[in-house]
Amino acid sequence: MAQTRRQFFYGALLAGAVPTGGYGSVPSLKFMGYKSPNEKLNFAAIGSGGQGASNLSAAAPTENIVALCDVDDRRAAPTFKRFPDAPKFRDFRQMLDKEGKNIDAVIVATPDHMHATAAMWCMERGKAVYVQKPLVRTIWEARQLRAAAARYKVPTQMGNQGYSNEGTRQCAEIVWNGEIGNVTEVHAWSDRPMWPQGLTEIPKEDPIPSTLDWDLWLGCAEKRPFTAAGKTDPDPNGGFFYQPFNWRGFYDFGCGALGDMACHILGAPNMALHLSKRKVIGVECVKKEGASPFMFPKASVIRFDFAAFGNMPALKIFWYDGLKQSPTIAGVPEGEWIGDLPYAPRPTGSTPAAPRPASAPRPAGNDFRSPGRAFNWDDYQALKTSTAPLRFPPPDGSLFVGDKGMLTTGTYGDLTRLLPVEKMKDYHMPPPLLTRSPGHMRDFIRACKGGDPACSNFDVSAPFVEWMLLGVIALRNEGKLEYDPDKMRITNNAEANKLLKPIFRKGWGFRPVKA
Repeated sequence: MAQTRRQFFYGALLAGAVPTGGYGSVPSLKFMGYKSPNEKLNFAAIGSGGQGASNLSAAAPTENIVALCDVDDRRAAPTFKRFPDAPKFRDFRQMLDKEGKNIDAVIVATPDHMHATAAMWCMERGKAVYVQKPLVRTIWEARQLRAAAARYKVPTQMGNQGYSNEGTRQCAEIVWNGEIGNVTEVHAWSDRPMWPQGLTEIPKEDPIPSTLDWDLWLGCAEKRPFTAAGKTDPDPNGGFFYQPFNWRGFYDFGCGALGDMACHILGAPNMALHLSKRKVIGVECVKKEGASPFMFPKASVIRFDFAAFGNMPALKIFWYDGLKQSPTIAGVPEGEWIGDLPYAPRPTGSTPAAPRPASAPRPAGNDFRSPGRAFNWDDYQALKTSTAPLRFPPPDGSLFVGDKGMLTTGTYGDLTRLLPVEKMKDYHMPPPLLTRSPGHMRDFIRACKGGDPACSNFDVSAPFVEWMLLGVIALRNEGKLEYDPDKMRITNNAEANKLLKPIFRKGWGFRPVKA
């Protein structure tokens, strides 16, 4: 494809930001016999309730759902009912053995500790995989999945949907256009955790519900008693001590608030500032509240220091979680909203706004709640002049600090805008340099049917989560961590270094793949 002068000028800068064909792996299912984008893919899911159900909803309108797996019958019941003809399993290994010949692509939406094992079993069998963020629990697993994607030549995607948003691309193009100058600081924040963290005692053992296979749920993790923490859990969306949602806070199962939201909120900084290509000079948890011997803290602040890259200067990133309101950051003009915007409540009985493709006309109104929405000056003015009482969303977002100005984004890289926001009144976005996404699941499906690799394929997402997972390790250790990526080693803390690789329970590991 011919390059424009502008694309040529930015060539080195763009390399790897959002991939085009290549990366040394076959980016489609053509080698499996696919000839037309009109052919339907056969999808299976490992983890069919919760997030898995949402991912299946994104795939189902155009593709076939042919097999479902979940260890929790009650949690998955609505999905099982929705797809009555799809065979149902509790053990994904049995599903792959019995239905493998009918499956093209697999959604992996289990707790974090099982992502790598489930995805590896699928890739070894030639299946494309869509794996929920934060991809994996350890850096070794991230490198293994990247190597496996290249070895088995399968399409891949991490489920950080903000990487497909218009605002994420706008953010990168504004930064590359020099609008805010040299960026030396980024602040990113979240209200998470929404689940318990910082606990210091585990409740007594309780009987295992008949609807749950506890041993399969534990998978590769060390065996331990089930506990309901005194709950009867009559609500399918409710929870016991570990599951179906509280696992995020435990060292053995999840990655805390950072693992839940950093792949979203730090997606725009990762793309715009090429963080995955930089050397991480040091990572340190500089503040935490509510320490625990087996869980992540109730709240924390983590500092990442990155070396310079190309003509971009050295950079520091501050991550805050457990917040009740957006952080106060020096230099932000008084009265400016950062991160997600407030909204006026919808009229009673109105229909919620659906995500809008970047190319579609913007609807009138001042509701900025629609995921993936791009900033619009007229809508913002309607919001500012609304007579309805404004409601503020949970505090989530990011702020870029440059030597010529500031830029802020919402949770998923949406609502990208310069600060002070008055600069947006007559502002014209830079000419697009990056390809636009049809939506995160659609992007993956397109890759499976012969298109370019998905925007957050493992060549992109594995290096991203590698530096992010250093922050997860920093939460469990005191002082600054120094990291050598060439040797995949934390050089100044032997105990922290042990956390780079998981310990698998017997029978739940996988064959390592050489990079």
